[in-house]
Amino acid sequence: MMDHLNAPLLRRAFLGRGAAGLGALALSALLPRGLGAAEQWPAALQPLHHKPTAKRIIYLFQSGGPSHIDLFDNKPGMAALDGKPMPESLTKGQPIAQLQGQALKVMAPQHPFRRWGKSGLEISDVLPNIGGVADEICVIRSMMTDAINHDPAQSFMNSGSSISGRPSMGSWFLYGLGSACQDLPGFIVLTSVGGGQAQPIASRQWSAGMLPSRFQGVPFHAKGDPVLYVGRPPGVGVQQQREVIDAVNALNGMHDGVVADPEIATRVSQYEMAFKMQASVPELVDFSKEPKSVLDLYGTKGADGTFAANCLMARRLAERGVRFIQCYHRGWDHHGGVKKGVMDTGRLVDQGTAALITDLKQRGMLDDTLVIWGGEFGRTPMAQGDGRDHHIKGFSLFMAGGGIKRGFTHGATDDFGYNAVQDPVHVHDLHATIMHVMGIDHTRLTVRFQGRDFRLTDVHGKVVKAILA
Repeated sequence: MMDHLNAPLLRRAFLGRGAAGLGALALSALLPRGLGAAEQWPAALQPLHHKPTAKRIIYLFQSGGPSHIDLFDNKPGMAALDGKPMPESLTKGQPIAQLQGQALKVMAPQHPFRRWGKSGLEISDVLPNIGGVADEICVIRSMMTDAINHDPAQSFMNSGSSISGRPSMGSWFLYGLGSACQDLPGFIVLTSVGGGQAQPIASRQWSAGMLPSRFQGVPFHAKGDPVLYVGRPPGVGVQQQREVIDAVNALNGMHDGVVADPEIATRVSQYEMAFKMQASVPELVDFSKEPKSVLDLYGTKGADGTFAANCLMARRLAERGVRFIQCYHRGWDHHGGVKKGVMDTGRLVDQGTAALITDLKQRGMLDDTLVIWGGEFGRTPMAQGDGRDHHIKGFSLFMAGGGIKRGFTHGATDDFGYNAVQDPVHVHDLHATIMHVMGIDHTRLTVRFQGRDFRLTDVHGKVVKAILA
């Protein structure tokens, strides 16, 4: 009877000692660089394949498919053809999302364009602030993709495959380059919404796929506290919480010694990261030290759920060493009311985008930060009522900084903005180029899974050297 009463005490004593003994040894094996190291996980690439021109990426993902014809790819000749049939030579047998069986009629650009900056880049009046930084950006007008519906197209743009379950771009970079930030995740996602039909965004867009889950993106809330429950419960101090985490991690370490599950290492790292974020997150969202001039530049006081606030947060995250930051704005799916919709959504993202580029340049960070702006596809030159359908054969996006040419336009579509006819850039080529500026040969960063090697560009992709500075 006495032995039975003593059993719980003996177990507690064993676990307490284990935290400093066997469990600590197992835990140290799970954290090869130590908890105080500058990087939490060793980079897969040591050294890099070549000298990088960018250290980090901020991807401003315009979810829904911005209309290139109304934003970046001026087609003034379409004005005389507005409402007339599209040439069948262009459209016959081509993939169409929702216009099957309907009369395909031309819809001219809905907003005027002008030339901006010394470079004279043509950009719609809808985006005057982006026009104001035209000399800093490179517009690719000949993008092509494979998937014509939102979810697979977003997966394709993010992971190089329309099949769910492949690692996202941010996960590849975190895996290959490691994290340069000790007290925040290396891959962070922010979302905003407004201006048009808001397609949902699935968490698979920032999934680590077959990579260990520690490389997946971590979504932060765009309004209020970015991470819920990051504070300590009332009455729990730092030392008490440290002891709990040490005990739990020791148990995880002993369990890993038995089952050798790589996800246990992820669990341990996330306990440690959560502990560190209790100090780093409150400081991250304290915008009181931002000068009024900076807040006015973005048009936000921060953490208000807007795209502009997310752009400001992205700059703060980049300053703190976060490797890959993705800001989604949901609102570009304009199947109807494209004229007003493009204007409304453009107004929500224009100032924040330009402010981010300007702010990074003023801080000397634009040279080694790659900024990407674009959606999963474009929109048709054919009318869908007073809107436009999905389009994959030719569309636009732009990049800035990170070793990319400035005030430059690459590629072109035909007179209708339908087909990429000059220097086409496939999504695989885009990925290869992004990896190149980060110091990676896209053919050599691979992971073997189920008997074959996988990479972000699959078996495709070529670096678009013409846009490199």
